[in-house]
Amino acid sequence: MEGAVRLFAGEFNQSTLTVPGEDDKSAAWVVTPFGTSCRLVFLAGALVEVQEQGDMLSARLADPTGGFDLVLGGNNTPCAGSIRKIPCPSFISVSGRAQLYRWDGKPVLTIRPDQVQVIDRRIRDQWVITTASSTLARLEAMHLALQGTCTDKRILRVCSHYCLTPGDLRRLAEMVAGALSSVRPSTETERAVQTDPRDMIMEYIRTASGPRGVAVEEIIEMARLRAVSSEAVLTVIESLIVEDECYQPQKGYVKPL
Repeated sequence: MEGAVRLFAGEFNQSTLTVPGEDDKSAAWVVTPFGTSCRLVFLAGALVEVQEQGDMLSARLADPTGGFDLVLGGNNTPCAGSIRKIPCPSFISVSGRAQLYRWDGKPVLTIRPDQVQVIDRRIRDQWVITTASSTLARLEAMHLALQGTCTDKRILRVCSHYCLTPGDLRRLAEMVAGALSSVRPSTETERAVQTDPRDMIMEYIRTASGPRGVAVEEIIEMARLRAVSSEAVLTVIESLIVEDECYQPQKGYVKPL
């Protein structure tokens, strides 16, 4: 089974090389300047923008090195529906497919999400650390290739296509160091994880309420995307009603007072 690749946007967005799949039915591999061959990817960062145009939905996922362009059909697909419910900015993880095509001779790089999940700062930081480690391992392989001590034809092809220099590798190392500098100390991260979902739920009730209020099921779905259980959501809603922060205008709906 093909594994998902972790890589930074700063590396992915420099890609201009694709390698055909195993057969006519297989998608092509996107090959980055530093030797990452990716088709399935696992990304994490901040959702900073969501736009809809016609039947397409596009979004921007930012990591410490740049941004990924997410593109998917917006006609009631589960993934598009999930993205619509996520406020910007929010930390999310994305599993999807890397794609490279050309428009007017220029490469266009996108990610087609298959699954989106709201995460917390701790998980995003762990993704940065894990991605930095794998990126530095690839950096070492490319360094050996430039020294002439690598016989891997795939890596040599990458070096030739991108005309890599020692300066390129230094810039990649600096990019990784910059990404790691964005990781919070563990005490701050742990404090962020312990945030009470009450404020999040109350804020959603205030902003999403219409004439009838907002459906409890909608609140549960929003919270699920943020890794909060339905039981916890119902407990919070019950306490908000008891404390006169909101009320039930009709069964299955709540509205702020």
